[in-house]
Amino acid sequence: MRTLLVLYHSRTGSVANMAHEIAEIAQANGLEVLLRTFEQQSDDDIVVSLDDLKQCDGLAFGCPTRFGMMPGIAKSFWDSTSETWLKGHLIDKPACVFTSSSSMHGGNETTLLGMALPLLHHGMLLMGIPYDVPELNKTTTGGSPYGASHVSGITNTVKLSSDERTLCISLAKRLTKHINRHYD
Repeated sequence: MRTLLVLYHSRTGSVANMAHEIAEIAQANGLEVLLRTFEQQSDDDIVVSLDDLKQCDGLAFGCPTRFGMMPGIAKSFWDSTSETWLKGHLIDKPACVFTSSSSMHGGNETTLLGMALPLLHHGMLLMGIPYDVPELNKTTTGGSPYGASHVSGITNTVKLSSDERTLCISLAKRLTKHINRHYD
């Protein structure tokens, strides 16, 4: 069975909700899912290991936006992956990125692009959301061709909009399809 590593950081639950949407789609499409975080915040959280990264067949990487960038805890993790990079463990593995910010102009797109950089350096095959997904053209909340995104509101109480959820699901289906195709 192929394994998708859903690696995320979430302080207020928005990114965690997106991670669980992606995990649900991946499981429905025949993948084993490893939900991992960078730090344990609840009893359900499992902290990622370099072995999780090395052994996965694909990666969905999610973080909140912090001043238009991924948070430091995520950057620190990627800074610790030199051995994985040197051995080429992630080369040609499909991947995607997803994020959430508190405002429409909170830096979702720059965060997604920044999150993509370590994946590209590792040689991963980055999946985005193509414009044939109608919600990408009509969304007035989150959504980007670079990956799924969400606008949670200043108080982080806004749930995923219908368009954001559809874009998240679309990205998960695309990633799952490419993982299954890549290893068939």
